[in-house]
Amino acid sequence: MRKLVIFLFVFFTSASLNSANAVMPAALFGTAEIKAASLDALPKWQTVMKKIDREQASYDACRKNAAKCPSKAVAAWIAMLDSIKNKPQAVQVEKVNSFLNKWRYRTDSQNYGRSDYWASPVKFLARSGDCEDYAIAKYVSLRSVGFTVDQLRMVVVRDTIRDLNHAILAVYLDNDVVILDNVTPSVRSQDRVTNYAPYYSVNENARWAHVQPGKIILSLNTSR
Repeated sequence: MRKLVIFLFVFFTSASLNSANAVMPAALFGTAEIKAASLDALPKWQTVMKKIDREQASYDACRKNAAKCPSKAVAAWIAMLDSIKNKPQAVQVEKVNSFLNKWRYRTDSQNYGRSDYWASPVKFLARSGDCEDYAIAKYVSLRSVGFTVDQLRMVVVRDTIRDLNHAILAVYLDNDVVILDNVTPSVRSQDRVTNYAPYYSVNENARWAHVQPGKIILSLNTSR
């Protein structure tokens, strides 16, 4: 926990807390948001975004010829995305969440023999993955069917019921924020999700630190 608090302090500081425009109105899970344009504090996110950029050619080839898909799972994923391309966004969200939640949860240790590996969709579809891998695959899926960057954020949260860290996808849709989560089949409004306390969120353009209203870190005591 001490390391997490120190990380958040660095995260907040690098987000330019003294900027008049840095603190945004309460949004995700009722928090105040501190925005930073730089993604340097999240190297794993930068790395996986680069992998996804390199995979785009294989997505395009797969659309033209299923035989050129990296796997049958990728072919099925691309076919699903193409089938919902012109559907209402609410339908697209439901279909993407349902399709990707069919993959069984696997830890990074099981897949890669190490902790905290962030997988691209091709890797996820081949091996499945853990919570952030589901969120990343859903993020890429919705971007590919027309969602804008501003509508999507991967969010790292604390699950206060299970007492563990977790990752989800938040989608800004029809004046609401809906949550796509690998632990439940349903897409829920954030107002119905009461057990998540967000640490940070990120998309391709920016990152946000999240602070519970009225809670200010006055000092850090690293001796505890």
